[in-house]
Amino acid sequence: MAAAIASSLIRQRRQAREASGEKPVSGQRFTSPSKDPRSLCERHLLSIFSKVRCCSGKKRPTRRRPGGSTSYSLRDVGQLKGIVTRLFSEQGFYLQMQPDGAISGNKDENSDNTLFNLIPVGLRVVAMQGVKAGLYVAMNAEGFLYTSDVFTAECKFKESVFENYYVIYSSTQYRQHESGRAWFLGLNKDGVIMKGNRVKKTKPCSHFVPRPIEVCMYKEPSLHELEEKLLKSSRSPTINSEERRVLKEQEEEQEEDLTEQDGS
Repeated sequence: MAAAIASSLIRQRRQAREASGEKPVSGQRFTSPSKDPRSLCERHLLSIFSKVRCCSGKKRPTRRRPGGSTSYSLRDVGQLKGIVTRLFSEQGFYLQMQPDGAISGNKDENSDNTLFNLIPVGLRVVAMQGVKAGLYVAMNAEGFLYTSDVFTAECKFKESVFENYYVIYSSTQYRQHESGRAWFLGLNKDGVIMKGNRVKKTKPCSHFVPRPIEVCMYKEPSLHELEEKLLKSSRSPTINSEERRVLKEQEEEQEEDLTEQDGS
C-alpha cells in the first residue's frame, strides 16, 4: 500500500515538473529550528513526568458522538490504514470487479466497479477487495484469478515498485517450482485477465499505476484456512467460456487416457 502511494506521488510530481518546465533546485540551505530555551535538566524532568503520566493506570474518557451514541463505523474502529484506489494498467484499462465477481479490464474511469480497497496485511503485502462487490481478489494454484467472499492465504499479493514507478502485484502463495519466478497479476491488450504463471514483470501486462481516491481505516480481515469445502463454495476462476470449454475438454481427455491405462 505504501508503495502504491509513493509511486503515485512520484509520478504526479514528475509530471507537474515536466509540465511547468522547472528543474529541481539543488544546494538549498535550510535554517535550523530555534533552540529550546529550557535547560537540559528541565527538559529531562518534563520527559520523565510525561512517561509517568502515560504509564498511569487511568482510563481515558470514552469519546462520545453528538446525541450520546457511542457506536462507531468500521472506519472508526479500524486498525489498518489503507486506501480506496483505482488500478490503471499500462495496457490502457482499469482493473474492475463486476458485481458477479468477474475480474476484467474497463476503460471507463468513472465506473464504480473499478474501485478497490487496498488493505495492508503484512510487510509490502496487500489484499485487494472490490468496493461494490465486497469480494477479495485471489489466485489459485493453477494461476487463475478468482474472487472469494472470505480472506484466505491466496488473497495475499506482494506489492513492489518496478521501473518507471509502475507497481506490480505477485502472489505470495504460489510461484514457479523450478525457477522460483513469481506469478503476477496482469491484463492483456484486450483487457482480459491473464494466468499468473504467464505474466512477466518486465511486460506491460503486469504494470499498474495506482490512483488513490482516499485514505481509510480498515478492520484487519480474519484469515480463513484453505479447505476443500470452502474452496468449492467461494472460488470462481475468472476465465471466459471458450477457455473453460477447452479446459473441460482437456480434463475429459486426461480422464479417458487414465481409464484406458487402467483397462490395459
